Amino acid sequence: MTISDQPSTAVSDLDAIFRLYHRELNRFAYRKLGDREAAADVVQDAFVRYLSADAQRADAARLDSPRFFLWRIVGNLMIDTIRRKRRQGIHATWDEITEDVVDPAPLPDRLLETREEFRLVKEALETLSPNCRQALLLNRVEGLTHAQIAGRLGVSPSMVSKYIMSALRRCMNALAAPDAAL
Repeated sequence: MTISDQPSTAVSDLDAIFRLYHRELNRFAYRKLGDREAAADVVQDAFVRYLSADAQRADAARLDSPRFFLWRIVGNLMIDTIRRKRRQGIHATWDEITEDVVDPAPLPDRLLETREEFRLVKEALETLSPNCRQALLLNRVEGLTHAQIAGRLGVSPSMVSKYIMSALRRCMNALAAPDAAL
């Protein structure tokens, strides 16, 4: 056997060995890792390492038990994979952890701002006519349609639209006024 024949012999041996053992090695790795992709990567790396070890032994005899050697490589690679995952920790998207990280209570300055905005809107609502205030509250708080509000107030749906627009305009102006003063 010449040196040029050795790689093709190793490749054909690897093909036969791959056909014999890859399925059982994949099942073994999947049971331990619980991830099909990670298991396939580990088994593929194991065959690459087997081929590398087999090529380094070109002068020496071929490996006596390729199955045992592959199982050993897969076992070691799984240990490395598990250790790497432990070191890296759990990966999660920002949306998955936001509830755990963000304090649901507003900061004191935001709380003060919100209270001030509420006071301004409340004062603006108090200056509205009763029908105008009632139309806005029925629409925005209770979720009633313009037709339903019109039936309750005894006005047309078009008048309900005008009431709501007037009320919203008054509230927006009340909120904008403090900003204009700054």
